[in-house]
Amino acid sequence: ISDSRQLEALPQGEREYLAANKILFEGGGHSEKFLLQADYIVLSPGVPTDLPVLEKPRSMDIPILGELALAAPHLKETVVAVTGTNGKTTVTALIAELLRAAGKKVFVGGNIGTPVLDYVCADRAADVIVLELSSFQLESAGQFRPDIGLLLNVTADHLDWHKTMEKYVTAKMKMFSWQGADDSAILSGDDQVCLDNRSLLTAQKLFCFGAPESGCAVRGDGKGVTVRLDGVEESHYSLQGTDLDSNTGMLNAAAAILTATLLHCQKDDINKGLHSFRLAPHRLQFVRSLAGVDYYDDSKATNSGAVISALDSFSENIILIAGGKEKGEDFTVLGTIIHEKVKALILIGEAASSLAAAADAEGFTHYAESMAEAVSLAGNIAFRGDTVLLAPACASFDMFDNYGHRGQVFSREVMALVEQCVEDVA
Repeated sequence: ISDSRQLEALPQGEREYLAANKILFEGGGHSEKFLLQADYIVLSPGVPTDLPVLEKPRSMDIPILGELALAAPHLKETVVAVTGTNGKTTVTALIAELLRAAGKKVFVGGNIGTPVLDYVCADRAADVIVLELSSFQLESAGQFRPDIGLLLNVTADHLDWHKTMEKYVTAKMKMFSWQGADDSAILSGDDQVCLDNRSLLTAQKLFCFGAPESGCAVRGDGKGVTVRLDGVEESHYSLQGTDLDSNTGMLNAAAAILTATLLHCQKDDINKGLHSFRLAPHRLQFVRSLAGVDYYDDSKATNSGAVISALDSFSENIILIAGGKEKGEDFTVLGTIIHEKVKALILIGEAASSLAAAADAEGFTHYAESMAEAVSLAGNIAFRGDTVLLAPACASFDMFDNYGHRGQVFSREVMALVEQCVEDVA
């Protein structure tokens, strides 16, 4: 084990484990001499593959792997892998819900929940493994091969890490590199990056999902999702009354329903799963309606693509709270939709000035020093029929512990605003 932390900084349980198992430990950083002792090197998720200290081991043909590469030879079950800039957590959870509704035993992990190596080491038994995968994990995935791989969309994100859009896309596409003729790739029929990279997929079966105009066999519209594969009788799934009854929810449902269909789930079971599914917190989560104004928490919208998707879920008259820590992306893509749908833009955090310049929204932009001030300002600006939406387009670490903490603070301030209004009325 080579760790940036010193041994004494590790939790006691970890120190005891290292001693009991006689594991070599290097603390306070990574040295070439220590790493050259290894038969292969396994990187924790988020550790860059281009660290200078890895150059010598790589030149000596010491394999440098990630968690997925290490786990791959031990995965005998059907594996579904989901990646994309936005929506992957929701689609992963939804696929699992649809499969469970069909009576299948499912393990969900990867970038969310339990690491896949924990599944392997625990010798668990599932019918299907459903994994959410980040670009960081895929970058060092080795010969990992999912039976069904989904690429939902690709917009600029994590460019502070990958440096270029080309490297980011390459990491995402690695998921399909080792697929064979019996495997399936599912891509968005609406996303331009997905369309541009379809020619790279030659061995596997290719399926697409999208909006009606995409021409895909699996498509969504305002009424739900329609599936027609290989000339088989068309099936329609209504999303009315579900947590997926929105434009974004429709596209997520289309991807998940296509996956469940390929895994031979029946229509009644899929319908049951759609109605039992619940969105995770901070993903376009309805907080409260006050005096005819709806408040939504989409703190998970940490990039421009996610913000566009969130704004597309509403018609107009949106008061958008955005800002936070930048991740190296170009905010100018937000300009058009902000001018079309946003009534007032309230900016917080380090990226406030960058967002304001990119949106060119000088006439309707406000600034706040805290979430409390932002919510209070939104409450003062809003009129009946308006929507107040937290969709930051940025990471949270300049002001909060994580996106969940940011969403919790937003919701708390919305509820405090409600209480204050009730007191004022009384």
